[in-house]
Amino acid sequence: MPYYSDELVEEVRSRNDIVDVIGGYVHLQKKGSTYFGLCPFHNEKTGSFSVSPNKQMYYCFGCGAGGNVFTFLMQYENFTFPEAMQELADRVGIELPKQEMTSAQRREADRRTQLLEINKEAAKYFYMLLRGPRGQKAHEYFKKRELSDETMQKFGLGYSDQYSDDLYKYLRSKGYDDEILKETGLVTIDEVRGGHDKFWNRAMFPIMDVHNRVIGFGGRVMGDGEPKYLNSPETKIFDKSRNLYGLNIARSTRKNQLLLCEGYMDVIALHQAGFDNAVASLGTALTSGHASLLKRYTNEVYLTYDSDGAGVKAVLRAIPILKEVGITTKVINMRPYKDPDEFIKALGAQEYEERIKKAENSFMFQIRIMQAGYDMDDPESKTAFYNEIAKKLLGFTEELERTNYTQAVSREYSIPYDDLRKLVNSMAMKGGIVKPQTKLKSGINEKNKKEDGMKQSQKLLLTWLIEDNSLFDRIKGRISADDFTEELYHKVAQEVFSQYEATHTVNPARIVSMFTDEDEQREVAGLFNATIHQVEGKNDKATALRETVVRIKQNSIDYRSKHLAPTDMEGMMRIIEDKRALEELQKIPE
Repeated sequence: MPYYSDELVEEVRSRNDIVDVIGGYVHLQKKGSTYFGLCPFHNEKTGSFSVSPNKQMYYCFGCGAGGNVFTFLMQYENFTFPEAMQELADRVGIELPKQEMTSAQRREADRRTQLLEINKEAAKYFYMLLRGPRGQKAHEYFKKRELSDETMQKFGLGYSDQYSDDLYKYLRSKGYDDEILKETGLVTIDEVRGGHDKFWNRAMFPIMDVHNRVIGFGGRVMGDGEPKYLNSPETKIFDKSRNLYGLNIARSTRKNQLLLCEGYMDVIALHQAGFDNAVASLGTALTSGHASLLKRYTNEVYLTYDSDGAGVKAVLRAIPILKEVGITTKVINMRPYKDPDEFIKALGAQEYEERIKKAENSFMFQIRIMQAGYDMDDPESKTAFYNEIAKKLLGFTEELERTNYTQAVSREYSIPYDDLRKLVNSMAMKGGIVKPQTKLKSGINEKNKKEDGMKQSQKLLLTWLIEDNSLFDRIKGRISADDFTEELYHKVAQEVFSQYEATHTVNPARIVSMFTDEDEQREVAGLFNATIHQVEGKNDKATALRETVVRIKQNSIDYRSKHLAPTDMEGMMRIIEDKRALEELQKIPE
């Protein structure tokens, strides 16, 4: 991965206004000094996604997604940091240095390049074998599955030979040593057996990323061996949870939706029948990573999984995952056939197109499947079913949407609309009883206890400090970065106090860039966007600040006391001094 100096990263970030960049992806409306829109990372009807020009950061108060302009592209476009850096540099006409790498980073980049080269070489070899006498068995298999030569070529289909060290010997003949071959997932190096292939005597399906680079393989055994399908293990270039089979082709479709299948052959059969918008997860259940990747290319996914019990369970798992990122989902009914491949062979592409048009709303699908678990001839069971429907309807937080679905369920299951509406409202009332809470001026109360109260206090103070730099002078000598006891919060506080000391300003977007882990960037963004209880008047604000500072200082003293070595007399004296100073904290100037 290229290394870029902190100064260059900051220049690229500061030249790309976050409102302009995100505004190209999300419709934003200005409210006060902040812009709001619908979050692109989860499904919502009311915009809780905020973009701050002052902080040069975004934050969703609904799902917690947040960061700076780099983080946004990495989350939305599934970019690596170097890819986001290049995209933003190109956007403002900054030319990035080509060789600004450490030796370790250059070795890592070379390693990835080598792995891609080896996968490409293996794909070419498998492709060649399929079209020769040794690949006759696999070629006959594909022909039996009614694949044309054009389709086989389009997907780069191949064959791994019946000898278990065939590919290993071929790759060694190309000059690759055992050390790098071990990392490909294509071969295993054994002290006793030597090198042997992971794939042998299998019809081969190269797996490509969206840039058409071969990153792994799937293999279908020829004969009765087990497992029937085998996939590459995860490697430095292959992450099953963030790639989809066929997406390199489907991303260019002109259709409005993507078809999500279970297997390689389903994708290939659909493409051959003219449905160039079909993709599949790679031998694993659908993940949030897959959903985020799909969201880059569509807002609508039609699930066309197997129609058996396992397929139905997979659909039920997939629906909420897709909903979470804001994807509308429908379910295609392929009965009496098991999967798209069988369906198209039996009834043809036109009939499949009709099934797409008649695809079932995912919520109504869930209700229909749920009904199978109840005896509708038994009044008690029937009542229980209606109660479960009402619970699911409560999942719609928007009143209009909930009303529309209540009407739809009422029609479908012949439940009087008013009765169902009353049941839903009754459940909402029972579930919505909130005990009165005693609020502090800072807004920390029992409701916030989903998150540790001390973490919340530390978040609040960091948010206040970056939004009102004058507070630094008011807490000077009373609170320092050392009083932030959470490890990540401590690192951030050190940078916040250091920046203010050096420049009398704080640049939160630059601080986010200091962290390379995506989860850490998200959490850092949360530190600068803590939810603050609205307080009115100068005195209330001073009280809220005083409460928060006292809590943090008391926690700091408790933390240091707990971890103090018995022989650390200097530390003991500092704690005693801080305890005396706690009383002075009540006198923060207003």
